[in-house]
Amino acid sequence: MNRSEEILTSLKRHINEVLLVSQRPHVERLELTHRLRQDLGLDSLELAELTVRLESEFGVDVFRDGVVNTVQEVVEKLEIEYS
Repeated sequence: MNRSEEILTSLKRHINEVLLVSQRPHVERLELTHRLRQDLGLDSLELAELTVRLESEFGVDVFRDGVVNTVQEVVEKLEIEYS
């Protein structure tokens, strides 16, 4: 498993944990093209929770420089900042 796949797997786990807290169905398959709000249905509170979880694991605030919209943008920021 390469670094991008590891990050994607971890991101999916964190997204599903956030969705579980909100008592919503988990994501079976996470695509790089998925939009966080529109496709995954994350609201601002859930995005904040996701940010905290990612920062705790990776030490990176993916929203520090502004809003990210897609799974790919999150993965790219984590790859750049965490490598």
